[in-house]
Amino acid sequence: MTCVQKPSSIVKKAVMGLTGLVLFGFIVGHLIGNLLIYAGPEALNGYALTLRHLGELLWVARIVLLAAVGAHILTAMSLVRENRRARPTPYQFQDTIQTTYAARTMAVSGLVVLAYIIYHLLHFTFRVTNPHLSHLTDANGHHDVYRMVVFSFQNPWICASYIFALTLLCMHLNHGLASAAQSLGANNQKWEPRFKKAGCIISLIIYLGYISIPIAIYTGIIKAVPGGHL
Repeated sequence: MTCVQKPSSIVKKAVMGLTGLVLFGFIVGHLIGNLLIYAGPEALNGYALTLRHLGELLWVARIVLLAAVGAHILTAMSLVRENRRARPTPYQFQDTIQTTYAARTMAVSGLVVLAYIIYHLLHFTFRVTNPHLSHLTDANGHHDVYRMVVFSFQNPWICASYIFALTLLCMHLNHGLASAAQSLGANNQKWEPRFKKAGCIISLIIYLGYISIPIAIYTGIIKAVPGGHL
């Protein structure tokens, strides 16, 4: 039997796709900035200083990002409720459901990643947690992001939690990229396997890029440099 989607569901899936693409753009941009740590403290601290000099524009970007996160989560919760109402009786045989583990755990992985993002912002952006690491300054008196990141990821718990959160994020991203294409009407039988393969490759590249930083720091490849003060 063919399942006919309600107009409201189609709109919600479009919102999911659009907000997902906004978040994907942030993830890529954030990774590019983070990778400057390999270029040394001047490059990373200079990048952070440039962002702070954006002033109100930076806050506009943050508000847009938070709005996208909120819309993405609320729409996802609404779609989950609709699906449950449409299918009140669960499948008797889970093997018949042609879906991946990442797809089945999208809600859980999304909530766990959200919780970590909140901690991550409190730590690295708003500098509320770990004040002994978050208020370092460089020789010019500017916020020393480089040493803060290095000292943070030398802590095994911070390092492990970051890698765990990124694992869930990229599982979420792997399924989300293909789903976004479908939600925005850019998918069909011909392109579906291509979108899935592209989503897998892109999410893997992003995953390796992000986790390379804490691994490089924890193993001593990237080291703190002297200078600055608390």
